[in-house]
Amino acid sequence: MAPQRPGRATFLALLPLLLVAGGSVRLSGAEPARGELSALARLGDAIFHDTSLSSSGRMACATCHDASRAFAGADDLAVPLGGPTLATPGLRNAPSLKYLAWNPAFSFDTEGTPVGGMDRDGRATGFADQARGPLLAPFEMGNLSADDVVAKMKRADYAGEFRHLFGDKAFDDGAQALGSALLAVQQFEREDTATFAPFNSKYDAYLAGDAQLSEEEARGLRLFEDPQKGNCAACHPSRRADDGTPPLFTDFTYDNIGVPRNPEIAANADPKYYDLGLCGSLRTDLADRRDLCGLFKVPTLRNVALTAPYFHNGRFKTLREAVEFYVRRDTHPEEWYPVGADGTVHKYDDLPPEFVHNVNTDEVPYDRHPGDLPALSPSEINAVVAFLQTLTDDYRK
Repeated sequence: MAPQRPGRATFLALLPLLLVAGGSVRLSGAEPARGELSALARLGDAIFHDTSLSSSGRMACATCHDASRAFAGADDLAVPLGGPTLATPGLRNAPSLKYLAWNPAFSFDTEGTPVGGMDRDGRATGFADQARGPLLAPFEMGNLSADDVVAKMKRADYAGEFRHLFGDKAFDDGAQALGSALLAVQQFEREDTATFAPFNSKYDAYLAGDAQLSEEEARGLRLFEDPQKGNCAACHPSRRADDGTPPLFTDFTYDNIGVPRNPEIAANADPKYYDLGLCGSLRTDLADRRDLCGLFKVPTLRNVALTAPYFHNGRFKTLREAVEFYVRRDTHPEEWYPVGADGTVHKYDDLPPEFVHNVNTDEVPYDRHPGDLPALSPSEINAVVAFLQTLTDDYRK
């Protein structure tokens, strides 16, 4: 829901070219049925669901990216638990993997705005790179090296198919074998559009003229798009592109909205620890870009009703609470941030003081102060939530 920032219009104008240049699948044409997936994609499906590839033997990619939750976290924990005994807490909430085939590679546009990339900080270059991280992260699947992963793959039921596709010596070089496995996972996520990008929500049916929004949902859509009310569409575009491309409900840019610190994340017990998104802690190549500290990628809102808890740190448990935060952050900061004994509200408590100026405070709905009316009333918040629930896939009349 962040406001329009410099560079955003330029990026949106170039988006169709970026999508083509990035090799993303097009939205036109029939989607393949599950039985029509290529052999490589079917192998990727097996690897994606293989719990034996973890140090615990109980965690797969699908563990933190559950199909019933739009391939986001399968539980309501702020961060997943992984490692050898599934007791090691992670650092970030697991994002949805849906609709990522249209995600452009990370770059800076002509005005210096960061766009694209995988993960919440854009550090992964694509599906394959994104899948590599959890396999080797000590707080996720916990493998020590590529050879560690490949040793497990050699014992898997699909090992024969792996050799059939990549050759008899496919497992001889650990790094190359892991790269082949990641290629298969990438193919699964890109090719199985019927699962990962069906574009069949109620809102899609509404745009196609095949469904009508309820009065409450239509009101929520108007508020979502109104630049003087929710202003949500400034970052989460809700209309088809000129070429008919369905809305992805993200502009792929980055924002710092001052999400409150989440005490449920174990790392936050250290008062010196901060997750700064683009400039750390997990991403390291932009550590010197102080202007980017605290910025996280604007997520798609498709299937948002299924992907609680919300934001990079899982701070909010319900969708309504997340929308409330957007519009009441600055009018009622005491609802979200610690209050000192003297009544002082310590806003933006999940940022070091030197990066507080990176928080978006310029436009609707962030342009308010204590005592002002929020951009949305409680009933209007309810309407926006009702609209957001129309973005869930597999709508049935």
